[in-house]
Amino acid sequence: MRIDIVTIFPSFFDVLDLSLLGRARGAGILDVRAHDLRDFAHDRHRTVDDTPYGGGAGMVMKPEPWGEALDDVLSSGDDPLLIVPSPAGEPFTQAIARELSAETHIAFACGRYEGIDQRVIDEYSSRGRVRLLSLGDYVLNGGEVAVMAMIEAIGRLIPGVVGNPESLVEESHEDGLLEYPSYTKPASWRDREVPAVLLSGNHGAIAEWRRARQIERTAAVRPDLLPPDDSRP
Repeated sequence: MRIDIVTIFPSFFDVLDLSLLGRARGAGILDVRAHDLRDFAHDRHRTVDDTPYGGGAGMVMKPEPWGEALDDVLSSGDDPLLIVPSPAGEPFTQAIARELSAETHIAFACGRYEGIDQRVIDEYSSRGRVRLLSLGDYVLNGGEVAVMAMIEAIGRLIPGVVGNPESLVEESHEDGLLEYPSYTKPASWRDREVPAVLLSGNHGAIAEWRRARQIERTAAVRPDLLPPDDSRP
């Protein structure tokens, strides 16, 4: 998968050289390129924002540098998808991450200030695929943190990125529920014991225990994820 990121802080994404995603980049599974939006601004101050029409606080990102930058990164002929992080977008979920992991080329537009001039969104929506995604019901200073989270969620679902693909199946949200609690050695720590069923070797009983803990945890923390007819212990 090719991932292009347009941002005024390209060094923010240096962290993608670390851990699993860094190894995936080294192996050629992921091709990630961060582009400096200011390289597409041609005044001596490399200006990318201006005051909003209609008044109001803050600044709005100008369409000219965004147009040049996106023309550049979207010029390949492989039907790229442009994602714009926005609190006005649809919620980013594990299901969407899995859907996006099948893409071959994704470009991210990291807005700042009061956002990107709406005409940029309208322009590229008329020319190709654009999707506004929200990381949650809160506001960040810019799109970089949201893009980093999305790349992490999407990238780890690409075949070859995670060493043991079975570990992806049992995670929170993969089956609509939160993940069950996990334990490792030692069996006793500060007078706290690992649940006996996990030491029993009875795989059927372990599976039932884990499912029950998933439903129990989901009911307590995210009851909105439970279907109305789901049983609760």
